[in-house]
Amino acid sequence: MKIKAQKVLLNKGEEAASPEVKAFLAEVEAGIRAVDWPLGTGRFVIYPVKQANGVKPIKAACMAHLKAHGWELEKKFPVGSERVAGPIDAVKKLSSGRFFAVEWETGNISSSHRSLNKMALGMRTGKIGAAVLILPTRALYKFLTDRVGNFDELVPYFSSWDHPDASGLLVLVAIEHDAEDLGVPQIPKGTDGRSKRARKKKRKKAIKKKLN
Repeated sequence: MKIKAQKVLLNKGEEAASPEVKAFLAEVEAGIRAVDWPLGTGRFVIYPVKQANGVKPIKAACMAHLKAHGWELEKKFPVGSERVAGPIDAVKKLSSGRFFAVEWETGNISSSHRSLNKMALGMRTGKIGAAVLILPTRALYKFLTDRVGNFDELVPYFSSWDHPDASGLLVLVAIEHDAEDLGVPQIPKGTDGRSKRARKKKRKKAIKKKLN
């Protein structure tokens, strides 16, 4: 998989420019480039039909790469003073005690905003020192589950996360396929949100039919 673009939303404080943060960011970038489809091919080739591919299986190779380099997956911790937010896809502790956080977007655009808000809040409270949100470009987005969050839809809101009280490095990474081919298999949709809604709707329909 290729990295199409990177957008730095926040870059404040000495730690943001430290060799340690740069090294962790390099591990994330390597993890992204390790994502391939079909598996084992070394390239990410998409089945180019609108909304034909799932999203959660795409991030698996990246998460496996990060775990192998000492990252903790699905980590929950309080980023603010209120209740604990949802788990972060991957984190690695910096020498300062703060975390480097990584989220790979598999939800809709509202989920993208929540992820960025959560990471920016962690920077304001001193819990997060650096963070990356990975999400598709519009060119890849159109072949994935309907309405998944994407880089282009966030462009109008970039300035929202440059908070004066925040300290750290906050980066958006836009990912894209290497090629398109109708001969490759579709990426499974089995665990994405739309599939869950479809199964729930099917169950409700079956129950209603049984009651009638």
